Amino acid sequence: MRHFYLDIIFTIIALAIAAWWGYSHGGMGGMITTLSITAILAVMEISLSFDNAVVNASVLKGWDEFWKKIFLTVGILIAVFGMRLVFPIVIVAVTADLGMMQVIDLALNNPQEYSARLMAHHAEISAFGGIFLLLVFLNFIFDDKDVHWFEWLESRLVKLGKVDAMSVFVALIVLMIAVSWASAEQSSAVLIAGVWGILVYLGVQVVSGMLEGDLEEDLENEGSGAAATSAIMKGGIIGFLYLEILDASFSFDGVIGAFAITNDVIVIMLGLAIGAMFVRSMTIFLVDKGTLDEFIYLEHGAHYAIGALAIIMLLSVKFHVPEIITGLIGIAFIGFALWASLKHRKAEAARLN
Repeated sequence: MRHFYLDIIFTIIALAIAAWWGYSHGGMGGMITTLSITAILAVMEISLSFDNAVVNASVLKGWDEFWKKIFLTVGILIAVFGMRLVFPIVIVAVTADLGMMQVIDLALNNPQEYSARLMAHHAEISAFGGIFLLLVFLNFIFDDKDVHWFEWLESRLVKLGKVDAMSVFVALIVLMIAVSWASAEQSSAVLIAGVWGILVYLGVQVVSGMLEGDLEEDLENEGSGAAATSAIMKGGIIGFLYLEILDASFSFDGVIGAFAITNDVIVIMLGLAIGAMFVRSMTIFLVDKGTLDEFIYLEHGAHYAIGALAIIMLLSVKFHVPEIITGLIGIAFIGFALWASLKHRKAEAARLN
């Protein structure tokens, strides 16, 4: 429970703010409605993002306590206020050629128009987030891992992964298909957004490779002690940036989906913020408890869920996919991975005995 004390306190404060906001705008009925919607959004965010927590944990498990604290403090501020509040406002401000204060006024006083302006750019947002998440999935599935979940499939995909830039090649094919689905007015914007998704992902890999090169130089020139310090700092920085971009890609779907439930930007921020807090703490919990080592297919299940989410986001360029389907697919992959992991543990125990 100690992992979730701060989340519980934050939830109480967020619900209190939601109650005050609802009561001030609609009396007792408004307060009950606002509290209900806030709770629904929080549950939705947690259910949609559990696979995010698992993938985060796979990156975070090698970090020291300092970077874990940065992830839980600075990272949560970026996740809650940056991606759930500021980013949608920036999108509307840039695309509608409005000032930030104008957009904030629009969000607070005319949420229907604010929602309409944001939803008008749903295709581009989905293209960026979908392609980025697709590359996360493809690079995992093409990687030559020690553990395979679906041996017959993954062993063959590993062979494809030995071809240079295979994941980018596949991502570009999928992007071009998504562009063909977009309307004539949106096709160029969807293409540019998807290319940016590829560039951002590759940019993280480039920076990571450069830092690894610097680390090898540190080992040669400064000795193991200084190199260890350099590794912690550089690895922490690039890992932190990667996790924030990954969280941003996940949050796109949640933010857009939230507007299908309510147009109130304050309620959306409060509900998604509660979910984001719990997802962050679940990440630390999974790392501290060694859950990924105990359930060997859990990371696989999370990445398959990410792959499914990426495809759904790209499909949403043309087709409407209900959020409940997105959530259920993710839960199904995670649940199946847990069951397969338990089955594997029992089989290993029986073999050893």
